[in-house]
Amino acid sequence: MDERLKKQMDFILEVDKVKNIMRQTYLADGKRKENDAEHSWHLALMAVLLKEYAPKEVDLSKVIPMVLIHDLVEIDAGDTYAYDDDGAKTKRAREKKGADRIFGLLPEDQGKWLYDLWEEFEAYETPEAKYAHMLDNSQPLFLNDATDGISWVEHGVKKSQIYKRNSRTGEGAPKIWEYMQELIDKHVEKGHVIGDI
Repeated sequence: MDERLKKQMDFILEVDKVKNIMRQTYLADGKRKENDAEHSWHLALMAVLLKEYAPKEVDLSKVIPMVLIHDLVEIDAGDTYAYDDDGAKTKRAREKKGADRIFGLLPEDQGKWLYDLWEEFEAYETPEAKYAHMLDNSQPLFLNDATDGISWVEHGVKKSQIYKRNSRTGEGAPKIWEYMQELIDKHVEKGHVIGDI
């Protein structure tokens, strides 16, 4: 095996670990929590299906790999729950260290490409990054809706927390953000989300 293929195979086997990173969001059937691999797959499918709602043209050949790799850093950094204020304080440093190691396993050109895509996602500036963030923020909300807010109830989530996390979600797809707000209000009425605003 040549060195390039060896590095690619090492990376492919290393990122299999993302299947063991459990999130706080339940699957739509409510039977168990999803893992990062399932989450990323769901975002990639949503990217294709919901593209028409992006306010600007987005390049799916960039968005799909972006959402597939955006959580690989959690192999080292662990998943930081969306409403974990303490974990958020160290999240960037932990994830940056993970990105350096994990993308560093690849041949230099591929490692740089994926690292740059990850940084683009984190920077939240390009149409593709904004669209990817909309997907990343809306998917757990849709699953919470499907499960009568199990995760929200478990964590005592407030409406203000959801709105703070989603303060820029509308930049990626205004119509999807409007729909998300309808769902949030429904769950405030049902008592699954604390209505503090």
